[in-house]
Amino acid sequence: MAEKKKRLGKGLEAIFGSDIDSVLSDIDHREAGNTAIKVTEIRPNPYQPRKHFDDEGLKELADSIREHGVFQPIIVRRSHVGGYELIAGERRLRASKLAEKTDIPAIIVDMDDAQMMEISLLENIQREDLSAIEEAEAYDNLINKLGYTQDELAKRIGKSRTHVTNMLRLLRLAPEIKTMVNDGKLSYGQARTILAVNDEEKAVDLAKKAVREGLTVRQLEKMTQEKKDNKKPVEPDIYLNNVRRILEEKLMTKVEVGKHKITISFADDDDLNRILEKIDCLDKA
Repeated sequence: MAEKKKRLGKGLEAIFGSDIDSVLSDIDHREAGNTAIKVTEIRPNPYQPRKHFDDEGLKELADSIREHGVFQPIIVRRSHVGGYELIAGERRLRASKLAEKTDIPAIIVDMDDAQMMEISLLENIQREDLSAIEEAEAYDNLINKLGYTQDELAKRIGKSRTHVTNMLRLLRLAPEIKTMVNDGKLSYGQARTILAVNDEEKAVDLAKKAVREGLTVRQLEKMTQEKKDNKKPVEPDIYLNNVRRILEEKLMTKVEVGKHKITISFADDDDLNRILEKIDCLDKA
């Protein structure tokens, strides 16, 4: 038992060096602090990345708790304003309230805000409880509140830098598309493919079409590629092209004529003076 306490006492190095399930299991089997707490004394986890819970699944868990009780304690920390703050086990707590339980078995541990944020994220990620958008928002929250770089965050949570970057890109999606992802109507792969559509209105339309017709990621990739291929090439402006040709003939140098801009090339100071003389801009004083 002493060894387990020592391991937990090492802080995040111990927590992130192992699978979160085994870490939480170690906490669950600690004898000290395992007690029953009134559900009314427990505040929600302010860093809970998971925002959507399956109502039907909660009802089934509530029925089980009503009949058999809660087998695995939740994990809490003492709140500085009294009572407790939830760290892990929100489904069990919600289901216990549905089952009209007055108290719930809990393990009381000491964790600072940074540990609490990270372990809440890891618990959900490794148990695959988060939608892609919730995971992306959790990453963004950790970066903004704890000051991690993407590379540092990737190392902390055991993911690749590419994975973190790709997840964060999802936050650029329109709110309507994010809702589809959170509701399970649109997969991560589909959402990531739709990112290629820069026009928000067209992206939303494509997302709706994907949900409505059950389009695969491959089909979406093909559609977004076709949209790119179908873009009309920019036709050169005939008038500006003619102006460029006249200037090059007169100045005997390369000239570029773009929208509201003319660029005249010269080789050296002597060449510049030659051009200025041609356009009667050379100081003759």
